This record gives sequence, structure tokens and C-alpha cells, in this order.
Amino acid sequence: MVKGVHDIISFMDIGYILTVLGVIFISMTLHEVMHGLIAYKLGDETAHLMGRLTLNPLKHIDPFMTILLPLLVIITNAMTGANTPVFGGAKPMPFNPARIEHDEWGIALMAISGPLTNLLIAFISFGVFVVAGGDVESVFGQIALTSVWVNLGFFAFNILPIPPLDGSRVMYALAPDFVRSAMDAIERYGTMFVFVIVMLAGSLLQGYMTGVITWCIEIFSRIFGVV
Repeated sequence: MVKGVHDIISFMDIGYILTVLGVIFISMTLHEVMHGLIAYKLGDETAHLMGRLTLNPLKHIDPFMTILLPLLVIITNAMTGANTPVFGGAKPMPFNPARIEHDEWGIALMAISGPLTNLLIAFISFGVFVVAGGDVESVFGQIALTSVWVNLGFFAFNILPIPPLDGSRVMYALAPDFVRSAMDAIERYGTMFVFVIVMLAGSLLQGYMTGVITWCIEIFSRIFGVV
């Protein structure tokens, strides 16, 4: 039977929710700052001039992508017993395509730097967890594992070649003009399009993300010798 709101709040560990949100704020901040730094290195100062090259998470929060979407996943998992990876995003980093060196390839590099940052954070978090003894019951262990799962969720979600996600910028650099036109049209709807995808293709999205996360963890495990 579906739980009521009061039951859901009682059922969920508030500490876990706060841990997830804390990891999300840190992770998405580093994700967005890396976008801005790469753009800056490639000749575009837009993010710097708009005050977005900062580690202040409040500058990067998107109400839906950063807060509501992750909470929706957490609550849905609690209500249905599903194990959908937590994922989300942030306010897009502003940039001027005309100032980015190497044209679309420069933009693709700027875009993929965000998800790769999340992959690196996940790798470091996994390593810290293993080196610290791998105690899943400790608070430290739970935070480290949460960081692994959240960052791999960010990585898997954002590499999707769907506008306005980061993976679409890589696809854009490779795509013919007629595909680019379609992607430009989709990107105008931004967050709304992502919301529709999440709602209509939730099971497919869950399967894809679980597969990517499992594959990454298997690689991490081999690297750290815990297979």
C-alpha cells in the first residue's frame, strides 16, 4: 500500500536526506565550476564576469534539478521500494559559444568536464572508503558511499546525449546539421524536456543508470583490489 506523506517522512532517515543533499550541493558546485574554468581557459570569461566561478553552492542551485528532482527520486524510492540512483543537475553555467576556442569541440570539452569531475569525485570517494576500512555502518563510511552513488548518478545522467544535458554537447560536435537543428529546438524547452523524460521513461532511465553505475563500481573495485 502506498504510504502517506507523514508515513514517508517517518520512514525516511532525515540524516540520510541531509547527507544526500549535502553531497549534491558540493558535487554539483564542483561540476559547474569545472565547466566555467574550462570555458575560461578556452577564452570565454562569461562565467567569471557573472560571478559563477565560485564554490558558493547558492550560485549554482537550480530549484528543480538540484533539489526537487533528487528529492522526488528519494521519495519515490521510499514509496515504491525501488532503488533508482539519485541524480540531478544545477543551473547551467553561462558561456558565449563565439568566444570558445576550437568551436564545437571546445564546447564539447567544456561540457564533458562536468560529468568527468563527478566521475573523479566518485573514484576518490570509493578509494577513501576502501582505505578507511570499508565500514558501511560508520557515519564516515556512509558519507563516502553516498558520495560514490550520487556522483556516479550525476555522471551517468549528465552524459546522456539529450539537450540540455552535457552529453548533448559532445553529440552536437559530432552530429550533422539536421540533427543539430533538432537538438537546438529541443534545448529551448530545457528543464521541462528533462522532466518529461524522467516521467515517461523512468524505468528505462533507471536501468541505464544502474548499469553505468554498476560498471563503474566494478572498475573501481578492480583498481583498488576489492573484487
